[in-house]
Amino acid sequence: MKYCILIIDGAADWPVKEQGGQTCLEAALTPNLDKLAKKGITGLTQTVPAGMEPSSAVACMSVLGYDPQVYYRGRAAIEAVSMGVNIEENEAIFRCNLVNVQDGRMNSYCSGHISNEEAAKLIDALNESLGNENVRFYPGVGYRHLLKLKGHDEVTQAICTPAHDITDKMIVDYLPNGKGSSFLRQLMQDSVAVLENHKVNSDRRAWNEMPANMIWLFWGSGRIPQMPPFRKVHGKSAAITSAVDLLRGLGKMMDMDILEIPGVTDKLDNDFIAQASGGLKALDNHDLVVIHVEAPDEAGHAGSFADKVEAIEIIDREVVGRISSYSNDELRVLVMPDHFTPVAIKTHVGEPVPFLLWGEGFDANGARRFTEAEAKRTGLFIENGYNIVNMLVE
Repeated sequence: MKYCILIIDGAADWPVKEQGGQTCLEAALTPNLDKLAKKGITGLTQTVPAGMEPSSAVACMSVLGYDPQVYYRGRAAIEAVSMGVNIEENEAIFRCNLVNVQDGRMNSYCSGHISNEEAAKLIDALNESLGNENVRFYPGVGYRHLLKLKGHDEVTQAICTPAHDITDKMIVDYLPNGKGSSFLRQLMQDSVAVLENHKVNSDRRAWNEMPANMIWLFWGSGRIPQMPPFRKVHGKSAAITSAVDLLRGLGKMMDMDILEIPGVTDKLDNDFIAQASGGLKALDNHDLVVIHVEAPDEAGHAGSFADKVEAIEIIDREVVGRISSYSNDELRVLVMPDHFTPVAIKTHVGEPVPFLLWGEGFDANGARRFTEAEAKRTGLFIENGYNIVNMLVE
């Protein structure tokens, strides 16, 4: 038996009045997902424990079968694992977004999805101007980067707000505050002068693209969580494909093989066919593969109903279609978003998400489609999301 976990990041949503009261999953044409839902088990599960942040770090940890209340120690540390950034004693790591602020408001948490190449040049400039033996910036993917601080233990106690939670809001109300926050606020302020007239931003303005004119620091962490290997916990060898460092970092900490598939990105330009085909190919040498697709979440953060629907439809056609046609071996499948990313508020919420289990041993429980409402209608609710993987591989 082979196994596949498909994480449709942020696909769950609230009904949108302007779209006839439909959610994105309801509006999307998803014949493949609906076919699996009619034949398999559909229900709701809680991936974000009460009192925890509704982030992908917490939620995806649950989806992959690990209790975040036991293992979660901060998202930046997980991304550091993916990027090969060590965290030593007396060091702290922060997510460092390149953002666009206009008239004191968070205009874009991602600077219009700045490219890797442009961002790397800006990170180099930040290191040149603000970096030293105690302050170091590390380039990541697109707008997502890391800052490592040494000798400032108090900074991990600062209260920080993720950039994607405050789109269109005045940043003065959400700057780091509390103990350890002053050093972070100073770095953020100092970044403005470094970035404002950099050639990358001058060129972006000339091309009518928004500049990355500030850094935003959050998700601070002082240590890397220790997690037992996936094979030891679930008894299966595993591989993972994702465009984002968070999932790649989680995969590394779970001792999964990280699949390097050209063309895999976090947006609608993702090569969905390559990601699906490459993920399924990994089953030749692994018991289980995790296929994580980021595009619906990015569309949710952008507040774009149309883009989110399009992402879901492409995933249904190019990814779910290939998964359901896999014939090299018997296959059991888990499909689910990790959390809600409602387009109405452009950020995550921790409501129970729909899940779908399909394959040998899973008998239909009445769902007609894979949607939030249909999952609720079945009456099946799994309280702890980290138990879903046990249902898949038992």
